[in-house]
Amino acid sequence: MQMNSIDEEESKIEYKSRIADVTESAIIIEIPLNEKTGRLKKLYQGDEISAHFLGQGGVKHYFTTEVVAFTEDVIRLIELRLPELSAITQIQRRNFLRVLAELEIAVKLNDQIQFVGLTDDVGGGGISFICDGHIPIGLNAIISCWILAPFKNGSIEHIPFTGEVVRVKGTETGKQLVMIRFAEIADRERQKLIRFCFERQMDFRKR
Repeated sequence: MQMNSIDEEESKIEYKSRIADVTESAIIIEIPLNEKTGRLKKLYQGDEISAHFLGQGGVKHYFTTEVVAFTEDVIRLIELRLPELSAITQIQRRNFLRVLAELEIAVKLNDQIQFVGLTDDVGGGGISFICDGHIPIGLNAIISCWILAPFKNGSIEHIPFTGEVVRVKGTETGKQLVMIRFAEIADRERQKLIRFCFERQMDFRKR
């Protein structure tokens, strides 16, 4: 499995896990392991994951899922949303839900610091945005945001969420690129973002 993270470096890391159980609604796994480093991967509710398993004949089958809950047995177990059979494919689609997009984003760091920026890319698991370099945004900061997303039907949706800063890097223009993962986002708002990404992806394919 790989994390559908807005942080490119993190999204490249592969993890392995054992399936402890499968229910009508969830795949229950052990804590994923990075085999290169031997370290366990801490997951959070809402984390989006691209996973694959080997079927008959060694064929890889891919699907996207997310962390929905945790359970304590002899060891800590993680519940992943069970994908629909139709969503399991032999084509890897882990980057499908992340697209380049310049959308207006309003950010609130605290009561004193609020500003507007532009997203760089957006996805089902997080976003990145560009803002002025003097704004004091630290790693692991929790920020309140909303973005405006236009859709094919002409509607413009206001999508609110809370994000955790996972990476900040300066740009050549003196601004900074801030990458965040969603800490809190309502499922209906996440679905709006995913719909926007699908529409934008289709636009790119037509070019």
